[in-house]
Parts: sequence; C-alpha cells; structure tokens
Amino acid sequence: MDEIVGQEHLVGPEGPLRRFVDAKRLTSMILWGPAGTGKTTLARIMSSEAGYATESLSAVSGGVKDVREAIARARERLGERGQRTVLFIDEVHRFNKAQQDLLLPATESGEIVLIGATTENPYFEVNAALMSRSTLWRLRSLTGADLEVLVRRGMELRGVAVSDEALEAITSSADGDARAALTTLDTALMLARAQSGEEAAVEVEHVAQARDGRLYHQSRDTHYDQVSALIKSVRGSDPDAALYWLVTLLESGESARFLARRLVILASEDVGLADPTGLLVAESAARAVEFVGLPEARLTLAHATLTLALAPKSNAVTRALGAATRAVQAGGLVEVPDHLRGSNYRGAGELGFGLGYDYPHDFDNGWVDQQYLPDSLVGSHFFDPSGYGHEKDLVEQWRARTGAATAADQGPPVE
Repeated sequence: MDEIVGQEHLVGPEGPLRRFVDAKRLTSMILWGPAGTGKTTLARIMSSEAGYATESLSAVSGGVKDVREAIARARERLGERGQRTVLFIDEVHRFNKAQQDLLLPATESGEIVLIGATTENPYFEVNAALMSRSTLWRLRSLTGADLEVLVRRGMELRGVAVSDEALEAITSSADGDARAALTTLDTALMLARAQSGEEAAVEVEHVAQARDGRLYHQSRDTHYDQVSALIKSVRGSDPDAALYWLVTLLESGESARFLARRLVILASEDVGLADPTGLLVAESAARAVEFVGLPEARLTLAHATLTLALAPKSNAVTRALGAATRAVQAGGLVEVPDHLRGSNYRGAGELGFGLGYDYPHDFDNGWVDQQYLPDSLVGSHFFDPSGYGHEKDLVEQWRARTGAATAADQGPPVE
C-alpha cells in the first residue's frame, strides 16, 4: 500500500481503504475511475495485504460459467482453510443483468468479497441490488507529479536515462493515465535503442515518435498559457479566437478529455444562467469525447466551443457560490429552523419539528412567503443576477411569481 502512487484520499495514512487493509477485513466495493488510475493494482494489493485469496475475471471475456466456478472455488477455500476470497471483476459494468444477479447471493452470504472496477458511472451501469451491497470509491486521475514518480520508477527498472524534456513530455501527454505514461516510456525506449544502440537515452523526439506526433511541442508554461487563452476567448465571446486556440491545443497533442472538462467548468462559471443549455452542450460533448475519441471528437469539441463562445455570458453562479461559501465558513454550524426540519419519524411532532411548514404547491403559483434561511441570515442575499440572456427572463419570471428581491435590489450580496 505504501508504494501506491496517487489516490491519497483512499490509501493515505488516514484513508478508508488503508484502514480496511490494516484491519484485515475487506467489504465488497466498486472502484470507479478513469483508465490508468490503478484500480486493478489497488484491488490486488488490498486483497494480498489483507490476507485474502484472489480470483480475477474480466467482464469482457468471462461468462456465467466462469463466475460460478470462481464462486465454487471461493466456497471450497473458505470451508477447507477458512480463507476468504476477493473476486475481482474488471470492467464490471460490462456484465449483463444475469451475470450480475449471479453475484448477489455469494456477496450477501460473505462467501466472496466482490471488488469491481469500472470506468463508467456505476449508478447507470451496475445492478442496483449489487450497488446496495457494495461501497463505492472513486479514483482520481493521476497528477503530473504522480506520473513523474511512476516514470522514474520505470526508468530505474529499465536502466534507461531520460532527458528532462522527454520526461515532461511523457507525463504531460499521458492525461493522468499511468498505463499510457509507462507505455509511452517503453515505446520511446525501443525507438531510441533501435536508432542509437542499447545505451541510448530517451529524448523528446523519441517520445514524439512514440506518441505519433501527439505531443506538446511547447513548454509546460506555454501549454497552460494556451489553455488560458482558450478559456478567455470563450468568455470574451470571440468564436474565431476560441476555435483557433482549441485547434492549437489539439494539434499540440492536448487530451480531448482535458479540453472537454475545461468546457464543462466554463459552462457554469462564465455562461451560467444566461444560457442554461450551455452546460448541457458541454456535458454532452464530454460524454461524446469518451464515446467517440479522437480524431472525430474534434468536431464535438469545436461544436461545444463555438456554442459557448456565442452564448450570452453571466458569472452570477460563480459569484453566488462564492458569497454563499463565505457565509457558511464565517457562520459555522447553524440551526435549521424548526418548520424546515424533517418530521417523518416518531417524536418529531412532539419536538415541534415540521410544524408551521407551508407546502408551496398548496398555494397560487406554487409559492408561499416563508423563511428558508437560518435565523441568523434572514434577509441575506447571495444571488446577484447579471440581467443577461436567459438569466434575465428566469429572474423576471421568478420575481413575478414570488415578488421576491435579490441582492441586486438591496445592495451587494453578503460577503
């Protein structure tokens, strides 16, 4: 566990998965995260260090027969030696319903501990009954520093020298994927030795060849300057400049996934309520990038970039979130007003919880004037609408329905 790179929130000294391993007791779980983040490695290390036997299946090639045989071996192992078994299933989302249902009895009885790995949202792809018997842990893309640690380990194991520029190129082009980084290192090493002999060092040109030209040809600073230029061009409603910087980044080998993530963030940060459909376009583009991949995903990214550049802009969501965050951090723990408290349990009425709450749908326009903020913040306003695009229409409709005011009507929002 100490040698795992990244995922500090799960395997660090206070991480929940490390605690399970230290206690020698694992529970069924789903590991969800992008490719190359260590899901399989983590499952194998946890199983080994916790003293469990391991059965591994791939949902791509394994069938019902394989699952039954793995469960039978686990049952036999438990009965004969008292050793529990981790059944690790890679790409668990690819199992059909019948295969997933087959896991339920053995998981519930404790005959196996299921660890499933998936790159897809398990709430959409994994049987709800199986999800309810498992805990979900999300793995994050590795940082550049994480990848550098892994690549340096690879360099040491292979006995190869890699120039600083080549090392940066490997880590920058891997998009948080350890497998991609190590594959690039191996390919670049083979190319270097084929050209210059067994003692050859890996240079940036070897990495460029290994990546088929999909490599940043500029420095890391220049790369982030170009990302900044893309974001500011979209924010500034310049479709030509936005498209230019998008193509510049793609031609330099930038990850389509990274660009899609930036557009999703920008859709809320800079377009916001001025065009609420901007977020839908950006999120759809992000999913399409995963589904289609490059080079076709260039069309999808261009579509989203131009849509967001042409959209009206508002940063009211960003400002409102900041104002509300500052109020929460400054105010500490506050009491929920009694009429807003949950009341669907015995004794709530005796405590006065839920009493006096007016159900908005019982009133005209689906609205009634009542307090929702904590007592200490009554009269506070965090949302300060911009008055641009669709946001103006939304606010006007809201005011007409409720007669309510915003920060714009009563001075600046709470700081």
